[in-house]
Amino acid sequence: QLETLEQEEQEYLELRPYPTKKRTHIVSQEHGMIVTKTLQEGEAEPQCQSFCHSQAKLRGLLLEGASLLLLRVLACRQTLPPDLVFPAIDTEGDLCTSSY
Repeated sequence: QLETLEQEEQEYLELRPYPTKKRTHIVSQEHGMIVTKTLQEGEAEPQCQSFCHSQAKLRGLLLEGASLLLLRVLACRQTLPPDLVFPAIDTEGDLCTSSY
């Protein structure tokens, strides 16, 4: 029984005239996952957004680290079950699906 407790992603884009820093922090709590997104363009003040996804919607959630583990297991087994679909969180922090 694997469960993601916390995940952080950072991205740095060298865009002209201002470099852009994006950070997404996801943490599991009793009632769901809290996603905090931070965006900073150049020297401007960082802009933060935070929202929560309920546990009911996240049953079977597959985040980036878990996805890598699953891909390794599937490669070792050399088989892919039909219609393998999991809830996931996209780069914007919204719920989506991940299918294999």
